[in-house]
Amino acid sequence: MSDLHDLSAHALMAAYRQRQLSPVEVTQAVLSHIARWEPHLQATYLLRPEAALAQARASEARWLRGAPLSALDGVPGTIKENIATEGDPTPLGTAALAPAPAAAADAPPAARMRAAGAVIVAKTTMPDYGMLSSGLSSLHPLTRNPWNLAKGPGGSSAGGGAAAAAGYGPLHIGTDIGGSLRLPAGWCGIFSLKPSLGRIPIDPPYTGRAAGPMTRSVADAAALMQLLSQPDARDSMSLPAQDIAWSQFDQGAERLRGLRIGLLLDAGCGLAPEPEVKAAVEHAARLMQTAGAIIETMPPFMTQAMLDGMDQFWRMRTHTDLQALPAGRRDKVLPYIRAWADSVAGISGVELFNASQQFHLTRVHTVRACSAYDYVISPVAPVPAFDAELPSPTNDPLHSMEHIGFTVPFNMSEQPAASINCGYTRSGLPIGLQIIGARFDDLGVLQLAHAFESIREPQRAWPRPPGA
Repeated sequence: MSDLHDLSAHALMAAYRQRQLSPVEVTQAVLSHIARWEPHLQATYLLRPEAALAQARASEARWLRGAPLSALDGVPGTIKENIATEGDPTPLGTAALAPAPAAAADAPPAARMRAAGAVIVAKTTMPDYGMLSSGLSSLHPLTRNPWNLAKGPGGSSAGGGAAAAAGYGPLHIGTDIGGSLRLPAGWCGIFSLKPSLGRIPIDPPYTGRAAGPMTRSVADAAALMQLLSQPDARDSMSLPAQDIAWSQFDQGAERLRGLRIGLLLDAGCGLAPEPEVKAAVEHAARLMQTAGAIIETMPPFMTQAMLDGMDQFWRMRTHTDLQALPAGRRDKVLPYIRAWADSVAGISGVELFNASQQFHLTRVHTVRACSAYDYVISPVAPVPAFDAELPSPTNDPLHSMEHIGFTVPFNMSEQPAASINCGYTRSGLPIGLQIIGARFDDLGVLQLAHAFESIREPQRAWPRPPGA
């Protein structure tokens, strides 16, 4: 049997049912593994071993009575820092909001985890206001990538990506407004699904914002989707209840046969894919073609003006937030974030209005372009994981969004989009393949991802703590 911290959620569910393992011994193993990794990764926030063990003991008692709260009762997981958990501060990754007030209630994803009896081992780190694809934060220590500690895990679900790859239990939940699930998933070699907008309720809701699973396998993501995709009135965009057969994610390679799949290798904006990234995605396309898919090269549909407009609007949103802070607190925000946000201080109302229109324009162009295909595949990011100390691949606050051209359009179009590993660079860094489906076809994206999972080359062993 694998080390307990490496066991999948599905393996743990079966072991608990058969009384082969206890949630207590599994949680102890995960906590011990985190203790070995955490001095190097710094992926957690509010890591409280005693609280986790108390949850595990309660779960063990339920399993012994034959009365688990759900199939996931006792399975360890983490939750991103910006998903509120009752009684805990939610400072959004920035020292400017610390100490933040304690949350009055669990946000929907946390409430679902708690109601299911899952063991919430820790919260996970994020950069200031979630506005970086990096593990850099003014509040948290620098979060690093377990595949190469000199590199960052991506963001803004930085700690979640690092935790999943390092084996901090099988279940992790992050959020995504422009790529914040898929980018760290791609750079950390794990699987993640940004679901259709509203499929997983989130509080507070925001245009394009989604919560989603971060796991080592499609199977475990499907188990989390079963749990998290229940309506919640607190999310004004929450989708109505729907009976989705999440357990039917396993359709095998035959799921690819006859599908018309668009291959997008040019985002139309931002950074161009590096040769190793492009080659890995093209290889994935050939594997799908061999399995019976019809692959067609897809022309770009985004423009630099669309990307720049969304970037400009987000700068103004953050600038407004920062201006509302006392000067002493504002100075605690990362200088890169301040420079990025304050760059729009002098723009006119007309300029801001025109910037805001790029969100809907992006949506229209994205839906129109994808409508010709059953699914679309692309790189997740144009570059592999970059140096951990950098806030973005360009390290330029005036060109900070150049790496999200492949991911952000699908937030605006509300389409489900997954990240799955499709190869490695010569230096051993993971490369992510993005799989996009039509709006509401979340299960179809999981099925296609699992089909690819079954035909890709064997994966490299998960990284181990230094000295292990």
